[in-house]
Amino acid sequence: MEMKNPDTKLGCRVVLFPQPFLGHLTPMLHLGYALCSKGFSVTIIQTRFNAPDPAQFPNFTFHYIEDALSKSESPPSDTWQILQSLNTSCVDPLRVALARLLEDASKSKEPIGCLITEPMWEFAGTVADEFNLPKMALRPGGLLALLVYDSLPLLREKGYFLIPDTGLEEPVLEIPPLKVKDLPSQQHELLEKLGTETKSYSQGIICNTFKELEGSTLDRVREKLHNTPIFPIGPLHKYSPSYSTFKPDPSCMSWLNSQAPNSVLYVSFGTLAAISKELFVEIAWGLVKSKQPFLWVVRKKMVNGSENAFPSEFLEVVAAGKGHVVTWAPQEQVLAHVAIGGFWTHCGWNSTMESICEGVPMICLPLFADQTINVRVITDILGVGLQLEKGPRRDEIEMAIRTLMVEEKGRQMRQSAAVLKEKAKICLREGGSSHESLNKLTAHILSFANAKRTTS
Repeated sequence: MEMKNPDTKLGCRVVLFPQPFLGHLTPMLHLGYALCSKGFSVTIIQTRFNAPDPAQFPNFTFHYIEDALSKSESPPSDTWQILQSLNTSCVDPLRVALARLLEDASKSKEPIGCLITEPMWEFAGTVADEFNLPKMALRPGGLLALLVYDSLPLLREKGYFLIPDTGLEEPVLEIPPLKVKDLPSQQHELLEKLGTETKSYSQGIICNTFKELEGSTLDRVREKLHNTPIFPIGPLHKYSPSYSTFKPDPSCMSWLNSQAPNSVLYVSFGTLAAISKELFVEIAWGLVKSKQPFLWVVRKKMVNGSENAFPSEFLEVVAAGKGHVVTWAPQEQVLAHVAIGGFWTHCGWNSTMESICEGVPMICLPLFADQTINVRVITDILGVGLQLEKGPRRDEIEMAIRTLMVEEKGRQMRQSAAVLKEKAKICLREGGSSHESLNKLTAHILSFANAKRTTS
């Protein structure tokens, strides 16, 4: 459901400050389209690092700020180090940018209603407070992960992080249906800070989810955050055209056109994940042994420390037309194709939402961050996927693919996914839960601007 620009403007501007990682930038851009569709003007404060091409977004005004990475000859490859560098170097540039934008707004008839940012920016809320600028947070990921981050001190107190490997299947009683193995194993300090920072956005949190998908978890988040307004307006990617900094290979669509309905397994592990050479080989062999058609996205440098070297038997299968390999694919378009019968994914939240919205069941291989938590949502709560354990062997991969693609269990998951697909459509229509939540968000932001007009 791509949103159209309204005939009339609301006379109110919203400033967005996204994280520059593609998985975070994309939902913020989608949110910008949603706000434009309601009549807001949108300005995006953007780092030079990983900046999108503004020509692709004519509805937005971009205001660029400098950062420590954009001019670095050798920026760090580790995501956490990149995040730390950005949080250190962007404080003053954001302050200067907001001062400039607020000064410009004071000379126009279009006040700035609020700043919408991500709590991964540790300083953005504090800078907004310096200007008495209302602030809201975008939660681009799932809500169950947010509950986990907020509960880390309690879980540590309960001893969950001291449980030996033999107890990894034990349930986390405080956050069902999680298991001990699903809990984050590292970066606790950063994740706790993320949970704390999220709670500081008491003027509102916007969520890339919908009531029918995470209703019970949404209720638990509302209990935790008390009087903070929560706006579940997802799936955000349905408000706007797809966007990626990677150039897709168009050959994948023509190849899919030659395949039977529901026959192809789509395999993609997102924009950041890197895997070992051993796992890469096992995946290739598992695909071969499954005897199912596949479309595999293999990014350059996806394999840690080596080139993407395929086994000769794998290359024979591809040469025979029974599989297809590309460096990048237009994922939303691929998942919507009639030939796709399953999605082997790392379970990033964007990929999870896109798969759900197209009614495609999943094979789940979480690699880092919140992905282990998302798996539990996919498999145990929604029943639209099955999990591969860490370091799967080729025989386990073959079995998982065949279970999803040709066996009764996979057929049942496909039926459950089709039900969720319909719910995702309905929630965006007039009267649907996300449609109504977007209307409430619109009124909420306008209340900030109206309060400014009254006091000025």
